[in-house]
Amino acid sequence: MKKRELLNLGIQGERQLDLAISVCSQARSFGYKKAALRKALLELCKNPDNFKTDPLFGDLANALNSDEAEQTSNYVLKQDLHYNVWGDEIDPEALKQMHNACRLPVSVAGALMPDAHLGYGLPIGGVLATDNAVIPYAVGVDIACRVMLTVLDIPLKKFERNRAKFERALEENTRFGLGAKWKPPKSHPVMDEDWNITPLLKSLKNLAWSQLGTSGTGNHFVEFGEFELSHPLPTLEAGRYLALVSHSGSRGSGGRIADHYSKVARAQHKRLPGDLKHLAWLDLTSCEGQEYWQAMELMGRYASANHHLIHSAILQSLGSQAQMQVENHHNFAWKEVHQGRQVVVHRKGATPAGKGVLGYVPGSMVAPGFLVEGLGNPASLNSCSHGAGRRMSRRQAQNSTTWYELKKTLAEHDVTLLSAGLDEAPLAYKDIEAVMRAQSTLVKKLGRFLPKLVKMAPAGEKAED
Repeated sequence: MKKRELLNLGIQGERQLDLAISVCSQARSFGYKKAALRKALLELCKNPDNFKTDPLFGDLANALNSDEAEQTSNYVLKQDLHYNVWGDEIDPEALKQMHNACRLPVSVAGALMPDAHLGYGLPIGGVLATDNAVIPYAVGVDIACRVMLTVLDIPLKKFERNRAKFERALEENTRFGLGAKWKPPKSHPVMDEDWNITPLLKSLKNLAWSQLGTSGTGNHFVEFGEFELSHPLPTLEAGRYLALVSHSGSRGSGGRIADHYSKVARAQHKRLPGDLKHLAWLDLTSCEGQEYWQAMELMGRYASANHHLIHSAILQSLGSQAQMQVENHHNFAWKEVHQGRQVVVHRKGATPAGKGVLGYVPGSMVAPGFLVEGLGNPASLNSCSHGAGRRMSRRQAQNSTTWYELKKTLAEHDVTLLSAGLDEAPLAYKDIEAVMRAQSTLVKKLGRFLPKLVKMAPAGEKAED
């Protein structure tokens, strides 16, 4: 088991974690498989006295009972803060993470979306409202990651007759990979903003500029497909169209901001229990809280600029104009009014779904995505899922399929894949149709997008999402 999993089980303290890792390394020789080991460790954390003489768990049980492990906390943790859950295919560990988040002294309300799965601190698909506090890891590492849909004025039949032309448009106007950059760098007004708010932001400006208009790795993509609008909009009639969809965030600069301020937050809350330390917060009245908030908002504008540059370059190469554009982001925090008070709403792998708000919810490289209109459901804090959500880890996905099987699936759905890794195979994701049914009280479906030409980071790239 990984250190993060042990922390989520409730094991805290460096010595205790070292002993737990040692237990995991010996467990197989004692006849334990992973599921049984996890169950035993959960029971040990609840009742360490029952394991004091156990030949495998004894040292860890005694360490968890030590004075070092039972440092008194200055925090009054909440015990009865209810949160609503949508969907039934939810990892128990994600539920545990959401429960932990609702124990925080600053927590006000929570919700869990149907795409939920295990994250870092707050689960992916987690929505958490707090009182005048922002939690860097409840925002996420890829700050302001978002999706954007553009409907083109090119007829679908032209795309089908000459896919090679659109392949070239993707290949020549996108960049994927951990260190993806443009030389020379692209231009956008976001780079003319004040990047001297903090020394950290100032140091990141050149990196951000070089990566402007790129997509990164992980589950990020740029794809063409068939978009069918079933409900007419003021700017677009119902019908079938060619559309372009992208998914990416704030690249390396957003990741470094997240890492820096999460460490600052943990340093300010050293006495939080071990299973809550990755949910350490920054008070918005503090200098550090204000710094993070301003940096986060700048990353939001930067991530949006990335999408607009990608879409603009691709459309320009095709001689096309946008008929409609929709973008919405996740991994962000907003100041909103809920339950009659202003709160900070964190949506990690969840996206705004206020009444009348348009958004796009992607599926997978072969599954449909949906243009949606928010219903403004207060029980979800006006939120919905940001996608289908993973049902397999990246390693599980790689070990569960082959390139032969993936190519067969792509052919069955008439999808051309320019690049991707097996960890992004469709079987790694939940059934998007089931996810959409589960959140029918949160959003209304307006249109459906079917991927046809997909580009992601090449196989072997390290994920940064």
